[in-house]
Amino acid sequence: MRILILKPSSLGDVVQALPVLRLIKRHLPASEIYWWIDSSLAPLLEGDPDLAGVVLFERRRWASPVRWGEMWQSVRWLRQQHFDWVIDLQCLMRSGIFSWLANGRLAIGLDESREGARGFYDHIVQRPSRLTHAVDWYLRVLPVLGVPVDGDFPWLPPRPAVAEAVRHQWPVERARWITLQPGARWLNKRWPVESYVELVRLLAPANPGFDFAILGGAGDRPLGEAIAQADPARCLDLTGRLSLPEMVEWLRRSELMVSNDTGPMHVAAALGKPVVALFGPTEPCRTGPYRQVDHVLQLNLPCVPCLKSRCGYAKPFECLRSMTPAAVFAAVQERLAATASARLR
Repeated sequence: MRILILKPSSLGDVVQALPVLRLIKRHLPASEIYWWIDSSLAPLLEGDPDLAGVVLFERRRWASPVRWGEMWQSVRWLRQQHFDWVIDLQCLMRSGIFSWLANGRLAIGLDESREGARGFYDHIVQRPSRLTHAVDWYLRVLPVLGVPVDGDFPWLPPRPAVAEAVRHQWPVERARWITLQPGARWLNKRWPVESYVELVRLLAPANPGFDFAILGGAGDRPLGEAIAQADPARCLDLTGRLSLPEMVEWLRRSELMVSNDTGPMHVAAALGKPVVALFGPTEPCRTGPYRQVDHVLQLNLPCVPCLKSRCGYAKPFECLRSMTPAAVFAAVQERLAATASARLR
């Protein structure tokens, strides 16, 4: 059995789709599974024990017509694999086209109805309701394929070599860690950096055994620098300094994460780490931290959730600006206390 999964982006979406891979491999251990992924995210899956390989989608590179020959070579390779199943979990026009060009025996996709992608599939899986979580929707492709949705699995298997490299490079042993994720792709998903600064000032004296690791990409460096100034001795600014696998291992070492609605939040949830998630314009029932939606903080405003990348409310960004550091502090303390109590049982 040869299988192709198409889920090229984004980080959070790829992480939420991983249970499909894990359960197929659990129940069909002899299967050869490939994952079509944006090259920028490939390090997340390279060397994965359940994959026969990754197929790179060079989105930026192939935007130039001079590179279309490379794209056609990739398509030819896909067709030569004679896939039994092609599972499109992205369901956009480009992924639908690639699923069709792969010429598998069966193409299955989601009823996302975006850009006409559903016309490329042999079977379409509907979302049970508009509030069904993305993970649960992705998993609905499996019963159609005769794969049981049961059993535990390592969502993100440990990478001992990466973890060891992180220990050598950073002072991970010096304290217990709370991670902060102040960035997000949409500006209106970002809790104000000033609020993160005040949160650190509240958390630091109340939790003397903890230090704070600030995560994010290179574009988040100004945010990381501002937050680190709240307590330079106990804040470690890692923005723009970690690879994807290193970020995963940092979160594996962390005991709790405070995060906007963004990819690393889904990584923490996949690792089973307690998450205090700060939501504004998006719907946590659909895309919140899996199995931790009850720990999402979201204000009850007339516009929430607007599901838009630009704020059009009378008071711009009110859905996050009005979320107080004191409220987030209380949520963090409650989760830390619950985790400590669970350890004693």
